[in-house]
Amino acid sequence: VRLVESGGGSVQVGDSLRLSCAASGRTFVIYRMGWFRQAPGKEREFVASFRWSDGITQYADSVKGRFTISRDNAKNTMYLEMTSLKPEDTAVYFCAANSPPGFRYDYWGQGTQVTVSS
Repeated sequence: VRLVESGGGSVQVGDSLRLSCAASGRTFVIYRMGWFRQAPGKEREFVASFRWSDGITQYADSVKGRFTISRDNAKNTMYLEMTSLKPEDTAVYFCAANSPPGFRYDYWGQGTQVTVSS
């Protein structure tokens, strides 16, 4: 499975941005996809996830109500719609895919930078 993110950039506080993650290869093995982020000097953290079988989503508390994860089945693409962006949202955002067995994310994209300036 190959994952390619796009859509990052530099924005102002309060702006919106949409990230995309295109999946290719053996996508039929994917059970769940997620977004993670890593800010400078910090550990990578979970942002949101989308379960492909039934569309169940989960969000980190820090982004609930501001970020929306979604998927375009036809394009095998996952999105992260980010609104009301804050400086603390600045990070490299990674998409990842999980395939059974287990809950570990086995496949990762290269990351895309999001910078929010005040």
